[in-house]
Amino acid sequence: RYSLFYNRLKNIEEKEGGLDKFSESYKTFGVNQLVDGGVYCKEWAPGAEAVFLTGDFNGWNPFSHPYKKMEYGKWELFIPPGQDGYPPVPHGSKLKVVIRAQNGELLYRISPWARYVVRDEDKVNYDWVHWNPPQSYIHKHPSPKRLKSLRIYESHVGIASPEGKVASYKNFTYNVLPRIKDLGYNCVQLMAIMEHAYYASFGYQVTSFFAASSRYGTPDDLKEMIDVAHSMGITVLLDVVHSHASKNSEDGLNKFDGTDYCFFHSGPKGTHQLWDSRLFDYANWEVLRFLLSNLRMWIQDYRFDGFRFDGVTSMLYHHHGIGTGFSGDYNEYFGLHVDEDALCYLMLANHMINFLHPECITIAEDVSGMPALCRPVAEGGGGFDYRLAMAIPDKWIQIIKELKDEDWNMGNIVHTLTNRRYEEKYIAYAESHDQALVGDKTLAFRLMDAEMYTNMSVLSPLTPIIDRGIQLHKMIRLITHALGGESYLNFMGNEFGHPEWLDFPRKGNNESYHYARRQFNLTEDHLLRYRFLNAFDRDMNKLEERFGWLASPPAYVSEKHESNKVIAFERAGLIFIFNFHPYQSYVDYRVVVFKYKILLDSDAEEYGGHQRLDHNTEYFSEEYPHNYRPNSLMV
Repeated sequence: RYSLFYNRLKNIEEKEGGLDKFSESYKTFGVNQLVDGGVYCKEWAPGAEAVFLTGDFNGWNPFSHPYKKMEYGKWELFIPPGQDGYPPVPHGSKLKVVIRAQNGELLYRISPWARYVVRDEDKVNYDWVHWNPPQSYIHKHPSPKRLKSLRIYESHVGIASPEGKVASYKNFTYNVLPRIKDLGYNCVQLMAIMEHAYYASFGYQVTSFFAASSRYGTPDDLKEMIDVAHSMGITVLLDVVHSHASKNSEDGLNKFDGTDYCFFHSGPKGTHQLWDSRLFDYANWEVLRFLLSNLRMWIQDYRFDGFRFDGVTSMLYHHHGIGTGFSGDYNEYFGLHVDEDALCYLMLANHMINFLHPECITIAEDVSGMPALCRPVAEGGGGFDYRLAMAIPDKWIQIIKELKDEDWNMGNIVHTLTNRRYEEKYIAYAESHDQALVGDKTLAFRLMDAEMYTNMSVLSPLTPIIDRGIQLHKMIRLITHALGGESYLNFMGNEFGHPEWLDFPRKGNNESYHYARRQFNLTEDHLLRYRFLNAFDRDMNKLEERFGWLASPPAYVSEKHESNKVIAFERAGLIFIFNFHPYQSYVDYRVVVFKYKILLDSDAEEYGGHQRLDHNTEYFSEEYPHNYRPNSLMV
């Protein structure tokens, strides 16, 4: 694998002058304004017979501005400045690339490199709009330094409002970022930023890879949002989708030049069976240029601090993980079923990011457990910094769904939370956007279900279901945070047990926005119990910020007692003790510790607990061996 990577890298250096120049191709491809006022246009359309540029600037004459054919399927066009010195293609004007296909058909396409696309309310397809404002947004604040402890707030700009509408970048900047900061998260991971024609795809059916979604505002609005986040010390990651692309052709990449092999594999190999989308040909030189340039553009132009790569499992294997289970046997990770070209692309991408932008972070969404995916490329690894611990949320769902409280297995919980590859960093999470989507349930909804509609008011009785749900919601999140990895992730709203599910407007729900929103206002009502969960989540993050357990070595688990339902472990100089027993409390319970003072208590009044512990008491250990430690005390 390293040999394949090295040969590709060497070819890029010999033919393109290095990764730096190769990945800055976004500055020459598409339609770009020159310093002298002229416009330089460049496209890759290997299957085209002829290429033209048309739009508002030439009265939509499809043939007045032909491209010149270059080698390797590339086409270029230079439009000189007007007599008055003004740009020949004005800012805000609509454009189309006109392709004469091999069968003679004229195809009107959006450039794959388009920076801004919009859709009028009365239209189905998006239009390409030339984005070249007289004065672009200028970033004022430096990017934060690389974080040791990563506390990620997974976010979607469009749903980040209690109102039933598509929210804006401006709303996120001034209403949501302060909330994220207050909650103690130091990183925001943005979904659905790359333009996608179908809103309900959650941003995972990308149509324009270089365009920030216009449904939330302008590119400058997004730049301002990232800049303000940086001013707060918040790192900003982009959920990047390079695993597949939308099948749209009118406003997407599919059949750009009239063939099915431009950017993608031809035939069945180029289509994902389950996602109904197109699959990139990662061995193609121009595909590598396109994807690497895409990453570079988001870093350089928008100042993103890294990426969460979506669908990595689909990329790694020719079977795309469909109908395949992974047990950890090495035969599952090495063989002809592995897509070495896709893996090589990921190695190139991580090498480029690490070499040119060493402060940036990359995360792999891989459910298979590919060995060394988060080890350096120089070791033959994939080069990612973190991987998502995707088994953890599945385990919590399985436990809550299938087991009685008294049947919870402490050893199995600990095993799931600690079962990770040595010296590969994992992002632990109890739930993400996947569990919030319609058809699934969040932890809060699984725990409390219909009673969330009637008994979340402090004026109503604290029923056993609500009491159990609130306490377990806090405990599950804390033990996942403290034991499950080297980083932590939460999807927006789940921190306070957001009620109901997430569903985007579509025909099946009469295009309703009722479930495509986040009701942050619920935490501000002091008569509702949501504020207890919100406060606990905030203080949990603040405590990690103070002690840094995510950046500390893995925890030492001193107890996982099945009959008592107690788990105890040490990490970052703290001891964590969890009592998962459904009805049994303990007095004088011996645990391994030297000195004991309560720092965070899920049973505290401000978190909706029962105040059964005295926080002013300090406890000191005695020389009483317990669980292979020389000292212990009673709690």
